[in-house]
Amino acid sequence: MYSWEQRKLSDISTKVTTKNVDVHYTETLTNSAEQGIISQVDFFDKEISNKDNINGYYIVDNNDFIYNPRISTLAPVGPINRNKLNRTGIMSPLYTVFRSSNVDLGFLEWYFQSSHWHRYMKLNGDSGARADRIAIKDSTFFEMPIKIPVNIKEQVLIGEILEKFNQYITLHQQEPFLCGNSINGGVKLC
Repeated sequence: MYSWEQRKLSDISTKVTTKNVDVHYTETLTNSAEQGIISQVDFFDKEISNKDNINGYYIVDNNDFIYNPRISTLAPVGPINRNKLNRTGIMSPLYTVFRSSNVDLGFLEWYFQSSHWHRYMKLNGDSGARADRIAIKDSTFFEMPIKIPVNIKEQVLIGEILEKFNQYITLHQQEPFLCGNSINGGVKLC
């Protein structure tokens, strides 16, 4: 049996502070509670940012995590998602971008899909002037406690199992379900 330990987010992650000062990157990303990390153009069907205002945006590499402080029904303390687009983009400084190491990224991604970290955010964040956003200092955010298996192999296994369950559920949600009533000896689809 493997053991678990409590770590701080700062033990396994660092804030990304590299800005797009030379405007090398132009694809602005957004963090949607429902869709995860997605191109801003795909999400809003138009450009929100432009070359005149993206030099202060953070550079987001593949596998970086992004915290969006905007709260919603699906994300009551804002979502944290991982950039799995296989490309680098940029993100507004309104978001917190962080890079993780010494932890399985799949495990960490599933951790942030859970609600285990919500209590910490509710106790340490503040809705402040805007009721639709959580305001939390970076230093407080990175003090967030996270329980993780000590053994990296167990982290990988947990991440893989949860991903397989998710794929299984998604597959079965896409299948039409069958009704018990038959039409001409066949099965009636509902």
